[in-house]
Amino acid sequence: MTAKRIILELGTGNDLHGGDYTKAAIRAVADALHHSSMTWIRTLGVDSKQMQVDVTIGVQQPDRVNTDAVKATLPHGIVTVKAVKGGLDVPDPERGDIAVIASAAVAVRMALPQQKQR
Repeated sequence: MTAKRIILELGTGNDLHGGDYTKAAIRAVADALHHSSMTWIRTLGVDSKQMQVDVTIGVQQPDRVNTDAVKATLPHGIVTVKAVKGGLDVPDPERGDIAVIASAAVAVRMALPQQKQR
């Protein structure tokens, strides 16, 4: 069976001081997860370990995101995390600081039984 996307949640997170892209990414994922209550997992008896969870993080400096740290925050499934160019950096030139804003897209895919065509 081919896995189908059944959930797409979006979130934003930030690190207001210090320019920590990983912290902003983790907060963006947490924001996305807090928009979802997947009660169907228990209701339908689905094995949550079999879900494919694909996370995309958008930040201005993707190479500064520790994707393993982001992955460790997800409670279920087979997780992949990638960081891409996106988000927003807001510089504070007076203090030599930067605020980092990250965007997260969390997609859940599962293999679903094929339905007969009518």
